[in-house]
Amino acid sequence: MRGVEKGNKSLLWFMIFLGAIGGSLIGDILGENIRSLAFLKTPYYIGMSNPIILDLKVILLTIGLKFNINIMTIVGIVLSIILTKKH
Repeated sequence: MRGVEKGNKSLLWFMIFLGAIGGSLIGDILGENIRSLAFLKTPYYIGMSNPIILDLKVILLTIGLKFNINIMTIVGIVLSIILTKKH
């Protein structure tokens, strides 16, 4: 099996998710332990600062999305895409 086939996109999304988590963890570890790499753990926030709240008296719906990424998160995502496409 070469590359990500048309019906196997869920594997690609799963690998991107794992790459993001792994990259974030590695960035945090390196940023904490090596002073010159402290910029790797600096978070960048993308998303809503306050969630949207919809009160329908029967049900309360809260919608919010916020991404907390750092440089190593992006590196992990790119590496996971490359590795998934090659295999």
